[in-house]
Amino acid sequence: MVNWLIRAIEKEDNQSVASLIRSVFDEMEIPKVGTAYEDPYLDLMFEEYSKAKSAYFVVESDGEIVGCAGVAPLENGDPKICELQKMYFLPKTRGLGIGTKMMEECLEQARDFGFEKCYIETMPFMHAAQKLYKKSGFEYLDAPLGSTGHNSCPVWMLKVL
Repeated sequence: MVNWLIRAIEKEDNQSVASLIRSVFDEMEIPKVGTAYEDPYLDLMFEEYSKAKSAYFVVESDGEIVGCAGVAPLENGDPKICELQKMYFLPKTRGLGIGTKMMEECLEQARDFGFEKCYIETMPFMHAAQKLYKKSGFEYLDAPLGSTGHNSCPVWMLKVL
């Protein structure tokens, strides 16, 4: 896992990204109802993140997609707030600092798009993810923002960019 690269998603990455996300859901036993697993565009991530003020990145290692994350406007929310979306990594990539680099890439892109804040939803048992979010400056909220449709994610966080 020495050689890895963060780059923008390409159309031919769609199947690998969808497969990676589904495998992490299965591995961590994340509920599939009311989460990103149900998003209708999970198999069309390149197209979904080709929309305005949206970007999606993949981590590639030796030709394999091993991680992914993106930013997009918060659904039905304040137009100055973006959402960090679908940040998932295969087990072999965790603990190597790749999540931190991916977070930096996504937040930099959010700033470039002109967003003032970044929102994220996650699961209570995803402790490593929450540790990364806190380290990156996210703070816990008492209620969700916007209307993402992910009503099974009861942990909400926000960061001022």
